[in-house]
Amino acid sequence: MSNQELGARGEALAALHLVDNGMELIDRNWRCRHGELDIVARDGDVTVFVEVKTRSGTGFGTPAESVTYTKQQRIRRLALAWLDERGGPWVRIRFDVVAIVMSNDGDPAVSHLRGVF
Repeated sequence: MSNQELGARGEALAALHLVDNGMELIDRNWRCRHGELDIVARDGDVTVFVEVKTRSGTGFGTPAESVTYTKQQRIRRLALAWLDERGGPWVRIRFDVVAIVMSNDGDPAVSHLRGVF
C-alpha cells in the first residue's frame, strides 16, 4: 500500500470513528493556498479541527508524535482561514488528533486525542 493509500484509508477510518462517537462531519480535506485540513467536525457546540496521522508501524515513533509544534502552528493558521471563509459566529474550537496504526492483520489501532493543542 502506498503512503497516499495508507493516508486515505486512515482518514476514512478516522471519519467513521468520529461519527461513531457522535461527532458530525462538516468538512474533509479542505484546502487553501496555505495547506489542508484533514477533517472539520462538530462535537456538540464545539467546532473541532482534526489532524489524522496514519502509520503502518511505530518504528519511527507513534503517529501522534509526528504532529510537531510547527505542524500545530500551521493547522491553527488553516483553522483561522477556514473560520474566516465561513464568517459564522464560532464560539468554541478544539484541536484533536486521530492517530492510526495499521497492523499486518488488518485490524487498525485508532487513538482519538482530544484537545491536544
